[in-house]
Amino acid sequence: MHSHLNDMANHKSALKRIRQNEVRRLRNRYYHKTARTAMKVLRNEEDKAAAAEQLPKVISLLDKLAKKNIIHKNKAANLKSKLTKHVNKLA
Repeated sequence: MHSHLNDMANHKSALKRIRQNEVRRLRNRYYHKTARTAMKVLRNEEDKAAAAEQLPKVISLLDKLAKKNIIHKNKAANLKSKLTKHVNKLA
């Protein structure tokens, strides 16, 4: 955790808010990065069966990100659409 607690707020509630924001920021970043990596793996997948198995898991990750407002729901929809098209295109 960063040491910027000292040089900012003096209110107890504001200090707690800063702590919470930091924890949430890191958690959101982790989820977002995990989903991006999963998408990358899926995009590079050549085997249709494996890709078809991964797709629902990736879609689920994207839905969770959209639900928590980490990414916009339209962006999630676009990504899901593209990934689904990609999987269907595989021979």
